[in-house]
Amino acid sequence: MKNFSSKILLGLVIAAAGVSASAQEFKVGVVNLDRIFREANSAKAAQTKLEQEFSKREKELTDMATQLKSQSDKFEREAPTLAESQRTTRQRQLVDQDRTFQTKRREFQEDLSARKNEELQQVIERANKVVKSLAETEKYDLILQESVYVNPKHDITDKVIKSLNASR
Repeated sequence: MKNFSSKILLGLVIAAAGVSASAQEFKVGVVNLDRIFREANSAKAAQTKLEQEFSKREKELTDMATQLKSQSDKFEREAPTLAESQRTTRQRQLVDQDRTFQTKRREFQEDLSARKNEELQQVIERANKVVKSLAETEKYDLILQESVYVNPKHDITDKVIKSLNASR
C-alpha cells in the first residue's frame, strides 16, 4: 500500500511538473544509495574500520567453532566405547560449549549489526548534506533516493560520490 501511494504521489509530482513546465523547468535528480555504499571512500573506510574492529572476535568465533566440531567428532568416534556416565558427562559438556558458542555468535552478530548501522548512518548523513548542497547549487526541485527505473540523465549519484570523496 505504501509503495502504491508513493507511486501515486510521484505521478502527481511529475504531472504537476509537466503542467508548470511551460512556466519554468522542473529539475529532478535521483541518487542510488547502494552505489554510494559501494563506491564512496567514506563508506569503504567505514567497512575497513568495521573489519579491523571485529576481526579478532570473528577469528575467536571461528576457532571456537573448529574446536567444538573436532570435539564433537571425537565424541562421536569414542561414544560407543565410553561408559554411560562418561558419555553423558561429555555430551553435557558439548551441549554447554555449543550453547556458549551460539550465545557468543549471536552477541557478535548483534554488535556487528549495530556498529554497521552506526557507520552507515554517518555515511547517509554526509551524503544527505552533499545532496542538499547539490540541490541548492544546481537548482534541483526534487531529488529521490529510491526508484525502480531512472533515465541516466537524472542520475546524480556520480556527482554525490565525487563530492563525498572530495570532502573527506
